[in-house]
Amino acid sequence: MNDASMLKNALPGVLSLEPYTPGMPIEELQRRLGVKDAIKLASNENPLGMSPKAMAAVQAAIRGDLARYPDGGGFRLKKKLSELHGVAPECITLGNGSNDILEFVARVFLGPGRKAMFSRHAFAVYPIATQAQNAEAVVVPALPPDAAMAYGHDLAGFERRLADDIAVIFIANPNNPTGTWLEPRAIEAFLAKVPRQTVVVLDEAYWHYQDPATRPDSRAWLDRFPNLVVARTFSKAYGLAGLRVGYGLSQPQIADLLNRVRQPFNNNSLALLAAEVALDDEEFMRRSVALNREQKDRLVRELRAMGVNVLPSQGNFLAVDFARDAKPIHQGLLERGVIVRPMASYEMPTFLRVSIGTEAENTKFANALKDVLKA
Repeated sequence: MNDASMLKNALPGVLSLEPYTPGMPIEELQRRLGVKDAIKLASNENPLGMSPKAMAAVQAAIRGDLARYPDGGGFRLKKKLSELHGVAPECITLGNGSNDILEFVARVFLGPGRKAMFSRHAFAVYPIATQAQNAEAVVVPALPPDAAMAYGHDLAGFERRLADDIAVIFIANPNNPTGTWLEPRAIEAFLAKVPRQTVVVLDEAYWHYQDPATRPDSRAWLDRFPNLVVARTFSKAYGLAGLRVGYGLSQPQIADLLNRVRQPFNNNSLALLAAEVALDDEEFMRRSVALNREQKDRLVRELRAMGVNVLPSQGNFLAVDFARDAKPIHQGLLERGVIVRPMASYEMPTFLRVSIGTEAENTKFANALKDVLKA
């Protein structure tokens, strides 16, 4: 019986929504193609794993009482984040990854008759969160391929589209999936022009990987721009993608609203503990950032030597343009045990996104790609 009447009251935005497609797990590739010794360079994870100190803390905690609910307010983690950023705990919202923060903002500020603005080729969750709330997406064209920051955010284009019915602006810096970034002075100047009733989400999932010379002090902007929300995550440089911890920084009035729609216990006990300990492991963070910088530079050189274009990136990934349909190249890499991310869903069908791995993983990817391009 195929009775769809129970869907009658589903929100139209949800009914027509294309769900987010995550990077393929290694186990799935092995099931599909029987490939052994596969590597995954598709989801921008930290190739060093998680902080050894955080791992030890989690392993010890597993022997504790996990039958109890976690601290729903995340008191200890908020205290550490408060000290790190110099903000009151009331300015912090904890999320199940920074993705949660994006969803909270959409749930609080978007709905029918309201609009969210973001760039073309920006993080896939922005249009998903917008459409799920039956709000309208205002998609600003990205900078052209011949621009210095090709495919990046065009803040002048954002400024031209500012209007009273723009409720939320999402800006990823650096941007996923392109790796492009915005200069701090340009962001600051733009924020000064945004109407105060429009909430701006500065999505800084890859902040730690940025060159310090171009890394914005977004925390300082919170004091000047009360409509700003800064989203950060522990999934990337901190290596806690499997535990899912993120947070938002904002003025208390916004944080209060975001916390009203936050699910109870959205961070489990192990995740809260791991994030708390990871903040203290500065040596692991230094190693993670140094490895990324070294291996990213290496891959850029090797890829360009193969005759393919690579976008400048300040993330832990590269957007690689093959100037032709990248689907066969993606398939060829899968058959050789290398998982990368196709970008057709981002309207960039000639590109693949490649996460920066360990030296050995990057060597396997480079050799496999040479093989595919010769075939």
